[in-house]
Amino acid sequence: MTDTRFDALHATLRAEVDQAFLPGVSTVLLRGREVVDRFCYGAADREAGIALREDHLFRMFSSTKLVTACAVMLLVERGRLGLDDRVDAFLPELAERQVLRPGAKDLSDTEPARSPITVRHLLTHTSGLSYGVFDPGTPMHGAYQRAAVLSPHRDLAGMMKAIEPLPLCFHPGTQWEYSVSMDVLGRLAEVVSGERFGAFLARHIFEPLDMVDTDFCVPPDKQDRLTVLYEGADLMDNSKPGLPRADHKPYPGAYLRRMPLESGGGGLVSTLEDSTRFIRSLIPGGPTLLKPATLDLMFSNQLGRDLHVRFPDVPDLPGWQFGLGSAVRTSAGPGDPPEVAGEASWGGLAGTLWWIHPRRGIAAVLLTQRYFGHSHPYAQRFKHKAYQALLRG
Repeated sequence: MTDTRFDALHATLRAEVDQAFLPGVSTVLLRGREVVDRFCYGAADREAGIALREDHLFRMFSSTKLVTACAVMLLVERGRLGLDDRVDAFLPELAERQVLRPGAKDLSDTEPARSPITVRHLLTHTSGLSYGVFDPGTPMHGAYQRAAVLSPHRDLAGMMKAIEPLPLCFHPGTQWEYSVSMDVLGRLAEVVSGERFGAFLARHIFEPLDMVDTDFCVPPDKQDRLTVLYEGADLMDNSKPGLPRADHKPYPGAYLRRMPLESGGGGLVSTLEDSTRFIRSLIPGGPTLLKPATLDLMFSNQLGRDLHVRFPDVPDLPGWQFGLGSAVRTSAGPGDPPEVAGEASWGGLAGTLWWIHPRRGIAAVLLTQRYFGHSHPYAQRFKHKAYQALLRG
């Protein structure tokens, strides 16, 4: 499955592990629907000396979001939902929203929302909802923390009850903010389909694609395959090597037993093989999970004028737009391969990432377990070498 074209990529990934920036890394590169390179190196458990294998399980965190987006788009294709349907027709907890006024100091300083939240708003993170994580010191940050919106001890219906009294950060469709929107879409899928969200995913995505190891928890007979979660030695300085264990994150015992919350925004566990099967199902050239026109729509910019992906304390990157469930690159940014324009991508909190470039016909999956791994430049180094290898000749 490998040849010398990928030697530089493999050397770069080995260095990330050998220098103690990543505990281990598994990757797949695709040209069209064909896997042209697989790579697996490092440890699943550094302290126990367990080498990483392709069948090891990874916490996917926000790499889950693409699965949720596909679930919703299956319902759209079947005529059960419309992208511009108002969500409160299905989720009354989101009816008659109030919106914080600019500069509001407390949750009472609101005005009525000018328009309802739609399915498209949720898929593009323009709903006005928040995560209550990226805005410390603001009224919404404290409100989401106090409400424990994403508590693993309540199900998706309970999550909606926690969201119900909270105002929106902005009027739907007017700004972009990373949020619990994909978790809300999980509840929407439950209401529309009449199935528990995890059961819907299993029946309509995991089973048809033979994704045998993807779920919201790891059963006892597979728990020896769950990789250890690590974090960087210094969260403020990602150039410092070292990988202390992070066994109690995101909470003690996470993924080891089935919890009420089935988080469409960040709750799945998966393997390299399952992730590859899923990404391949979104690439034309064979049977696809969704219709080609649906995939084109998902991987095209859906944001309004002057909107783009932005996070606090991160340099502005107007070339990061957003499709239906993932970022869409309209131009290369600092440190990116110049060929990146046209790519759809996203990643997860523990360093997992995926990307598909429909026009160039290439795709990739990278799985690792470094908490807050997205802050480390290994992803850009991986992408540079992967693009060079895939586009050579």
